[in-house]
Amino acid sequence: MQRHVLSVLVENEPGVLSRVAGLFSGRGFNIHSLNVAPALEEGVSHMTITTDCDSLILEQIMKQLHKLVSVIKVVDYADIPAVSREMMFVKVQAEGLMRGELLRTCEIFRCKVVDVSLSEMTIEATGDHEKLEAILNLLQRFGIKEIARTGAVAMRRSMKME
Repeated sequence: MQRHVLSVLVENEPGVLSRVAGLFSGRGFNIHSLNVAPALEEGVSHMTITTDCDSLILEQIMKQLHKLVSVIKVVDYADIPAVSREMMFVKVQAEGLMRGELLRTCEIFRCKVVDVSLSEMTIEATGDHEKLEAILNLLQRFGIKEIARTGAVAMRRSMKME
């Protein structure tokens, strides 16, 4: 199984999200994360879908997505130079001496503290999937109380001038 980040341009109309999600669930495929927002073009939305699957299943997914009338374009970023990021909020126990250590951990990972109380801190972290997993692993020892994640957004890298 390999992680695939799919970029799907769709017509922005009622029911598109439901049809795309239904395509996955109806065939027993899992969506790891899903992010949808308006694209640059009027009336078009950009879906970023993350899924873990092998090449045979990916081929099925791509073919089925292309069959949907409202789908304009589908790109798999697995073999294309692309930049991908996720964002998450993590609410962590932060009392006493642990605050200083927690702040140093945030500084190392370039996280931001976005909310503070006497006993908790809410941290904002942005990065690729692996970075966010590493941050979560380190924050476990402080006591994670809540997590909210966006899922991936991705874009093809620009061609470099030589």
